[in-house]
Amino acid sequence: MKKVYVVDDSDFVRERLIEMLSELEEVEIVGGTGDPREAVTVIRQMAPDAVILDIRLPGRSGVEVLRDLKKEEPSPVVIILTNYPYPQYQKECTEAGADYFLNKSTEFNKIAKVLKGLTKKLQD
Repeated sequence: MKKVYVVDDSDFVRERLIEMLSELEEVEIVGGTGDPREAVTVIRQMAPDAVILDIRLPGRSGVEVLRDLKKEEPSPVVIILTNYPYPQYQKECTEAGADYFLNKSTEFNKIAKVLKGLTKKLQD
């Protein structure tokens, strides 16, 4: 089973993600927040397998959170989910260690497929 933590400052998006992913047998949602500092602290404690992370967060960017998470050993798989799918952001996130970069507007439902694929890899 994949443990997943969701970081998005939109309550609606965060709740929708949690609702959607809770329907997957292979996924366990271990928490979520819109606060980037809380996210880093809790993720370090809980050590989820995957983190779904927004770029725009209050007080701190998702890219900074991403860099912090990728310093951890082992680091979680990080799926960036953003309304700002610009090439410069994708490049910056990829260089910081993002495993996936998805557009909220057009690829929201791909998250379930990505997590299913990750779970399958763990079982192989």
